[in-house]
Formats: sequence, structure tokens, C-alpha cells
Amino acid sequence: MTSPALAPAINKKLWMAALKPPMYSVAVMPIWWGAAIARYETGSINGPIFGLFLGAAVLLLIWENLANDVFDSDTGVDVNKHHSLVNLTRNRGLVFALANASLALGLGGILAIAFLQRDPTVLILVLGCCVLGYIYQGPPFRLSYRGLGEILCFFAFGPLAVGAAYYSQVQGFSLNSLVASAVLGLTTSLILFCSHFHQVEDDIAAGKRSPIVRLGTQGGANLLPAICGLSFGLMVLLVAIGAAPVTALLGLGGLPWAIQLCRHVGRYHDQPERVMNCKFIAVAMHFWSGLLFGLGYWLG
Repeated sequence: MTSPALAPAINKKLWMAALKPPMYSVAVMPIWWGAAIARYETGSINGPIFGLFLGAAVLLLIWENLANDVFDSDTGVDVNKHHSLVNLTRNRGLVFALANASLALGLGGILAIAFLQRDPTVLILVLGCCVLGYIYQGPPFRLSYRGLGEILCFFAFGPLAVGAAYYSQVQGFSLNSLVASAVLGLTTSLILFCSHFHQVEDDIAAGKRSPIVRLGTQGGANLLPAICGLSFGLMVLLVAIGAAPVTALLGLGGLPWAIQLCRHVGRYHDQPERVMNCKFIAVAMHFWSGLLFGLGYWLG
């Protein structure tokens, strides 16, 4: 039984877990990378467009997080997830309304960019991200329940998002930015991949065939080093072929978190209470490798 004195602290912790503040680096990094690569290749950056896109991206991620909470509550997969916003508020309608408001505001920001530039390309690319975000969890598609969430995440937060951010700066596309976006797509998908280790039983009960359900926790743990190695290997390759400046190797600063992640999951993959924090290690890896890799472009 929880002590009344501890209840407020526990409640605050649940709300922080539900709001997921560290996760918003997932929205920031594609915009940071797109602008950084554009500055490296052209020598300039449009600050107001960058700021507008950044705000819109955060709003769109709020929509996706809130909507996913609603859709998961409908299937029952979050029945034991105490930090679900629907479970905390016990008001599905309110959470869904806030999700839709965030979607409208986020798309409004992107629409403003398209209007200012008299070019709908950025809007089309971001709408593509939103479509992938919806079919990830939304009915009747629910592709994440078929184990396809990581693939959708790769394209939404990699090529599409980075490509849109880059295009908003130069009104054009770049092969180098496309290749670089694959790195960000991989590290973002890794966060989602790691979020399944502790909820295998709930996923199976709800009919969700996540990659960890399909591979088993041991198989998933064995795959982690390959994913991390591919992410950092692509960074080195980009520098080696001259597609990125040498300073982009700063992105290797995320390696300590990659090593910690692989060791942690390798040891505790089948212990839900011990492995459940692995997604936050993956978030730290994504943040520091992404921040430093983008900084390398700015410095270059």
C-alpha cells in the first residue's frame, strides 16, 4: 500500500513519464540536422523559418504521442501502463481533443512556411510524416501491431523529416542530406525498438506483434549492437566519402550511451522491471549523437 505522504511524489513521477519531456528531442533533431546540413552546403540559414519549423515539429510530436495514448487505450494494450495520459486523466475525449488541437497548430505552422515560400513541397513532405504517424497506431491500420512501427518511424523521422527541414532552407534536395537522414532514422527507430522489451506480455495479450514479440527479448538484445554499429558506421562513411565534414565525427560522442544500452539490455532483456528504462538510454544516445553530429555540420 502506498503511503499518503508518498502519493504526490509518485503522481508527479507518473505525469512526467506520461508527458515524456526527453522524447521531444525526437522532434527537434530532424529540424536541427536539416538546417545544419543546409548551412554547411550553402553557407547560410533562414532563422525565422528554422524557428517556425521547430515549433511546428514539437506540436506535431505532441499530437502523435497523445493520439497514440488514445489509440492504445482503445485496444487495451496500455491497461497496465500507469503513466498513460488516458489512464491518468480518465478522460479519453479530452486527451484526443488536445491531440487534434496540437495537430492543427503544428500543420498551421508548416502551412505558414509553405505560404511564405510560395511552395507547397514542405507541406507535402510533412503531411507524409503525419500519414505515417497515423497509420502507425491509428485505426483501421494499426501497423505497429503488425511489427512495422520501426520501419514507419525510420522514414517519418529520417528521410521525410530531415528532407523537409532541409528543403525549407534551400527549396531543393540533397543526396548528402538524404544519406545522413538514414542515421537519424535508425537512432529514432531504436528508441521505439527499445520501448518493447518490458511489455512483451501486454503486447501479446493485445495481439501486438512487435519486433521483440517476434524475435524474443534475447533476439532483440542480440540485434542492438548491429543497429548501433550501423548508425555510427554511416556517420564515419559520410565523412570518409566527403559527404560530411570531418567535424561531423563529433557524432561519435554518442558511443558511450550506445555501449551502455547494449550492455544493459544484454544483461536485463528478460527482466521487465530492470530493462524498462532502456528506452531512455536510447533517447540519450539519439540526443547526444544527433546534437553533436549536427554541430559538426555547423562547425564544418
